[in-house]
Amino acid sequence: MGEKLTHFDDRGRAIMVDVGAKEATLRRAVARGEVRMEPATLTRIMDQSMEKGDVFNVARVAG
Repeated sequence: MGEKLTHFDDRGRAIMVDVGAKEATLRRAVARGEVRMEPATLTRIMDQSMEKGDVFNVARVAG
């Protein structure tokens, strides 16, 4: 493989690549996750009684 990879620098670290000139492409991604917790924890999340505040809004802000 003699081609230089554009997303890595000479030391093998990932770098940003300008893709502004590329044509837009329609893509679709599907993600799935699972969260396990004690029933009491879910109750506290739904009641917004966690010490750290509203879990869902914190997650939204975090992205």
